[in-house]
Amino acid sequence: MPKTTRSGAAKKDELPSTLQRSGRKAQQTFAETYDSAIEQYDGDERRAHQVAFASLKHTHEKVGDHWEPKDEYGPSDARAAEDRPNDSDTPTAGGVDANATKQHLYELATRLGVKGRSRMSKTQLVDALQKANNRASAKARS
Repeated sequence: MPKTTRSGAAKKDELPSTLQRSGRKAQQTFAETYDSAIEQYDGDERRAHQVAFASLKHTHEKVGDHWEPKDEYGPSDARAAEDRPNDSDTPTAGGVDANATKQHLYELATRLGVKGRSRMSKTQLVDALQKANNRASAKARS
């Protein structure tokens, strides 16, 4: 099902819930990429969803229950940097910008109330942020 209207605007009610709570640019990026991928992959919705999220992760990062613009364009983790990320076994950071600085990750952890953040390594911050994001998304859905 197309995620954009005839005029090209994102259909908010067709988007995943985290994107419904996100800005217009995030919604538009996902919707336009999804629609293009659904055509390219002959209606394969699972693949189109993966491609759309991969595209979104180059411009946005997940913060709590929504997506926010990243400071710099680029892949969010090692999997997103691969040529064929959807065919990979490399783990994903689930929307956390694992390529961001430790300071940036620490600031997000502070915003999300992650306990023990001052003693965490960068990898631990990424994991903790991913868990905090998942909790925030689950809470927002209920």
